[in-house]
Amino acid sequence: MRKRALVVGLGIAGMSAAIGLRQAGWTPVIIERAAGRRAGGYFVGLFPQGRQATADLGIAGHLHTRNPESEPGGNTWSLNRRGARKPALGFLDQPGRPAAVLRGDIESALWQGMAGDGVDDGIEVRFATTPVAITEGAAEVRVLLENAGTGARYRENFDLVVGADGMRSSVRRIVFGPHEDYLTKWNAMICAFQLPEQVPSYEASDSIIETRSKRAVWVFGFADHAPTALLTYRTKDIQEQFAGSPVERLRSVFSGMDSPVTRYVLDSLEQAPELLFDSVHQVKMPRWSTRRVVLVGDAAWCMNLYSGMGATSALRGGAALGTALREHPDDLDAALDAWETGLRPFITKHQRAARLKQQMFVPSSRRAAVLRSVALDVLRKVRRRQVATEAAAPPAPALSGTRR
Repeated sequence: MRKRALVVGLGIAGMSAAIGLRQAGWTPVIIERAAGRRAGGYFVGLFPQGRQATADLGIAGHLHTRNPESEPGGNTWSLNRRGARKPALGFLDQPGRPAAVLRGDIESALWQGMAGDGVDDGIEVRFATTPVAITEGAAEVRVLLENAGTGARYRENFDLVVGADGMRSSVRRIVFGPHEDYLTKWNAMICAFQLPEQVPSYEASDSIIETRSKRAVWVFGFADHAPTALLTYRTKDIQEQFAGSPVERLRSVFSGMDSPVTRYVLDSLEQAPELLFDSVHQVKMPRWSTRRVVLVGDAAWCMNLYSGMGATSALRGGAALGTALREHPDDLDAALDAWETGLRPFITKHQRAARLKQQMFVPSSRRAAVLRSVALDVLRKVRRRQVATEAAAPPAPALSGTRR
């Protein structure tokens, strides 16, 4: 009989893991606490490892990318304290040349990949359903599930439970312990949301960066979609940030940044149909699995928004889990060990890099802001010389003896 897995969470990590499980010959069932699928979402940079994972999962053909066509940095503007703009390096100019997508673009591609195609059956999804209790046994996991709509509870057995339910994972709390044991403090806040249209006086696909000490406004431009915005700031009192309205809190924090860009972003925030307003953390765990419960994505290793690697690592983690289970079909312990051994160096590297990237997103002081500006100016000049050199280089000669 096919082994059954319960996947908790219908985000990028959960759907990636479900497809990977199906590829390994398992029957996954996804539960999601929300009543339906989310749409849209904020800007995501998808790095080469993530794009490779979409190919491994068989969804690359479904993924719509939105990179503006421009010279490196040519579509990104940095604003000084007087509101004057200058060309700058943007998020998409990083090494690896990430692809610009909306979170919903990746989730839509995964959703299409989960549908039945005549070879693989469609993956079952149960909305408005959450785990209440998880009990591991020698041969199975017994899960108590609750339907949020009716309040009905029922028990079901699985061969594996995959917790893909985000930074404050219910699966992690139930099986591994309280959030405080694993969430690291970064003393920072983020707010990401969709703008109705581009900031006035900018081209449709422009990106804009306005930074101050401990505060920053980012506008991420797309080729064929209205931009998304990111407001981020540093604070030592995280609990206080959740008191009252997020809009009022952000207007207070960003008072004094009175450029047309910041004013437009804050005015748009008041009309945004949905937003992500949350504190910044990373998840650090000595191990991501027990005998029959495994965590993936933000539930296991949340690298946070500053890392830029959340979607990439979620896709890679789900695809790699399927590969490990396929390579160790009769030994779950060996499969989970191999999966974590192969993946952890990548996760550790990018968790560490996130501290430096945080300074790029939101400098910690006026001195850090000046150093950031100087460093990015130098990097932009280096990048422009590289592009000019590549453009002037003669085309590589064709290889002799090749066959068509």
